[in-house]
Amino acid sequence: MYRKIGILIALIISTLIVAQDIEVRNDSVKKVYTFKIFREIGSTSWIHTQEAFAEAEEMNADVILLHMNTYGGQVVFADSIRTKILNSNIPVHVFIDNNAASAGALISIACDSIYMRPGANIGAATVVNQSGEKMPDKYQSYMRSTIRATAEAHGKDTVVANGDTTYVWRRDPHIAEAMVDESIYIEGVIDTGKILTFTTLEAIENGFCEGQANNIKEVLTQLDINEYEMTTFRPSFYDGLKGFLTSPILQGILILVIMGGIYFELQTPGVGFPLAAAALAAILYFAPLYIDGLAANWEIILFIVGLVLIALEVFVIPGFGVAGVSGITLVVLGLTFSMLDNDLFDFEPVGFNKLLEALGIVLSGLFGSLLAIIYISKKILATDSALGARIALNTQEDVELGYIGVEASMKELVGESGVANTTLRPSGKVEINDEIYDAVAESGYIEKGTAIKVSRFSHGQLYVVISREK
Repeated sequence: MYRKIGILIALIISTLIVAQDIEVRNDSVKKVYTFKIFREIGSTSWIHTQEAFAEAEEMNADVILLHMNTYGGQVVFADSIRTKILNSNIPVHVFIDNNAASAGALISIACDSIYMRPGANIGAATVVNQSGEKMPDKYQSYMRSTIRATAEAHGKDTVVANGDTTYVWRRDPHIAEAMVDESIYIEGVIDTGKILTFTTLEAIENGFCEGQANNIKEVLTQLDINEYEMTTFRPSFYDGLKGFLTSPILQGILILVIMGGIYFELQTPGVGFPLAAAALAAILYFAPLYIDGLAANWEIILFIVGLVLIALEVFVIPGFGVAGVSGITLVVLGLTFSMLDNDLFDFEPVGFNKLLEALGIVLSGLFGSLLAIIYISKKILATDSALGARIALNTQEDVELGYIGVEASMKELVGESGVANTTLRPSGKVEINDEIYDAVAESGYIEKGTAIKVSRFSHGQLYVVISREK
């Protein structure tokens, strides 16, 4: 009996030892999460980065490895990505497969370590426009400050030599700034008049690269990660679509369509294509922001209330006053706040720069819609234009040809004076010689009760102007 008990105890101890050994071996297997930036950095890259970091945190990854090859992109999204990296609780490393230029350099410098393929490059972070032309100094100043702060975030290393202790920047902020500013001179590194770009070996020599590698496996080996489970981010179709819909350029276009569609709908009878286009643009604008939790119900309500006030100003309230101004203000606020992750009117977590950026996108869209309205009204819909000839009735139905649908006596009203019986926006009714006629204002709106004069009669329609006679 004692023998059986001894054997049982031995088996239990052996099982515990084996289980402990398995647990130790499992702990040595690192969870590695990788994702790529192989395109221009923009809204889609930012969406993918957020999704990737969320998945990495959910699976308790030990390491995030960014696989990069980009010529740059939009600074605002690069800044968001670099901030995400700097604030990450999981170590983030980057493997530069070929290029990390401009915005890509900023993101790479934010990572805990940088590894580069032989022949790769990092640098050239000057801010340029869509045509490749250098932007004014206020943009360069912001980029200089951002890339310098990113390098400083890695702190200093302690160096002991000949009994003396010194502290050396792990990523020299002055060198990082030289990637933006061509006026910086650093002996043995860069002359004035040139923007700094490092090759792989130059980056290693100057502390902007931890090592050279040909692939991700070699990077992990240099990170002393030999046993690992690798998970790679796979963007969904919706991620790409959401990134496309939330790009600043498209958001500006959607705002243009919303406002332009509403304007042309107000100028035409019935419900037609302009309103349908405006409604579709509004859905495409708010839907991805609402799903992501940026656009709250109250922000969408602000936008809708603004539209209602504008409609009341146009159709009900004479003149253009408090309702119109309030409506435009609420529309702008609704569109702007929907882009921001704010708590009601608390913008402290968002930051002033993000607020200005969102407001700039909205105002740019509104300004663009104003220009489009002027152009379409004066050019495209003109009856003597190619498009106007197709969509407008341009044939004159002369009396000599047998057309007698309009009273000839109305021609005699040209030059007559009267008063606006309703507000002309631009069409409405006027009273001339105690008779009511349909009329169209030659330009702008004419308020009810304003003295008018018939300027011309064309195609069965009276046209009037404000009378200057006393």
